[in-house]
Amino acid sequence: MAWRGCAMKWARTEFIRSRNTTSRSSSLNPYNQQRCGFRREAKRPDTKKRNSTQETNASPAEAGTPVPQPLSKVPRPTLFTPLMFTVGFTGCSFGAAAILQYETLKSRLQTAKDEDKSEKGMQGSQDMAYWHDWWNQLSSFQRQLILLMSMAADFWSSFTEGQKTVTGIIAVNAAVLCCWRIPSMQRSMLKYFTSNPAAKTRCLPMALSSFSHYSIMHMVANMYVLWTFSSGIVSLLGKEQFLAVYLSAGVISTMVSYTCKAATGRLYPSLGASGAVMAVLAAVCSKMPEAKLSIIFLPMVIFTAGNALKALIAIDTAGLLLGWRWFDHAAHLGGALFGVWYVAYGHKLIWRKREPLVKLWHDVRSPGGRGSRPGRGPGAGGDGGPSS
Repeated sequence: MAWRGCAMKWARTEFIRSRNTTSRSSSLNPYNQQRCGFRREAKRPDTKKRNSTQETNASPAEAGTPVPQPLSKVPRPTLFTPLMFTVGFTGCSFGAAAILQYETLKSRLQTAKDEDKSEKGMQGSQDMAYWHDWWNQLSSFQRQLILLMSMAADFWSSFTEGQKTVTGIIAVNAAVLCCWRIPSMQRSMLKYFTSNPAAKTRCLPMALSSFSHYSIMHMVANMYVLWTFSSGIVSLLGKEQFLAVYLSAGVISTMVSYTCKAATGRLYPSLGASGAVMAVLAAVCSKMPEAKLSIIFLPMVIFTAGNALKALIAIDTAGLLLGWRWFDHAAHLGGALFGVWYVAYGHKLIWRKREPLVKLWHDVRSPGGRGSRPGRGPGAGGDGGPSS
């Protein structure tokens, strides 16, 4: 037993010595150094690949720029639920717009009556001396604040009705852009503010992604085009109808994008208001094709609105057929075609048939009340339905 223990101890000692000798010789062997060096170099591309994948997932595709996906095959998603959401959201948008127009006209009438009564009651009761004494009683800070508010009111009143309407849309897009810069909100932003037919949440992002931009330049470009054509589209449709068209165009363009992505198997997320903006641009250009337009950086190049619309549709069609990955060309085409269709047929098929809904809302708001038919007024009739 003692011999056996000594033999085992000697064997262990020799094994450790041989192992140390091998390690020393391997450090002097150039072949082993090259092999070890190769192994280290082989791990670096994996790390870079892993880091690039994380960076790609952290910043979603802008205007349809694809995000690299794993090589594993993903089954094509079913689009029945997004289609039902598109139909329901579009109907609710136009229904809410009709009710909003009714409430706006009602409040305007009530305000006009109240102002008329107040003007009659104040006649002869107060003069300039009263307001002069009131102004003298204010402190310097209060006077400066009132002057600042008056300047802001004058600046706001210089905007057209369309510019006032899209100011709220621009503010929402700017707020969402700021949310993208908050690290703790990245997961929620990717889930709800990027549209992807392969994602688990597909319906709500169809609407929210239309207000989502990851790049500042992307948002500035879209909002500039929207601001430029805001006066024309609101004078053509009215404020309430324009909001319904804008929201519906965002969802419909995303639905067209979903369909093309599912058909081609290119399932990548996208975001941006380009589809809705294209609907606004197409509606104005198709209604006023002879209007003169120019490029902001090339003011000397002048072309008609009709030719500009044809060129944009041709570019997006070529991008869709050739598989370009610059933008979400399917969403652009969907928005543009919806804008052209709505100006030509949609206004007659949808907006002019809102009378039963408005009448029902009128009966709910004022049971037993009778009077002029609701919904009549500026922006309610005519082919274009312009609002004052």
